Amino acid sequence: MQEPFTKSYRLENREQTARWGRRLGELLQAGDLIALVGDLGAGKTTLTKAIGQGMGISDPITSPTFTLVQEYYGKVPLFHFDPYRLKEPGDMFDLGFDEYFERSGVVIIEWADKISQLLPPERLTIELEIVPDTDPASEDTPRSLRVSAFGERYIALAEAI
Repeated sequence: MQEPFTKSYRLENREQTARWGRRLGELLQAGDLIALVGDLGAGKTTLTKAIGQGMGISDPITSPTFTLVQEYYGKVPLFHFDPYRLKEPGDMFDLGFDEYFERSGVVIIEWADKISQLLPPERLTIELEIVPDTDPASEDTPRSLRVSAFGERYIALAEAI
């Protein structure tokens, strides 16, 4: 597999994170896959909420940690997965995971590293991290965001953000 295109950002506060996510959401199309990676509290759900806003979704987006998948409807559907609580990556198939790729929506997966072997080779992976030596308890703690684009569609997407 070819090396991914990568791009890094420092987002100083929650508003910058939201603005970045909304811009990404505006650019997404049916069939796109966003894989989110980061520790607890890194901002995966906050970013997903902003992406949904950019996609025209008005319903409140919440973490699907206990339901494992949530569906939202805007310009195109958003299928939001969170495999954090799964024991085995293969348990995703019990949710009909592979069928969601055929439903003409955008798939966002929090904790995507837990199911990395199930991810399609072409995707946009976003790694979020609280900037070291900052106050992780603050809502406006800076985040570093690293985008890795696998495939032509995702490289174009990463360059457009």
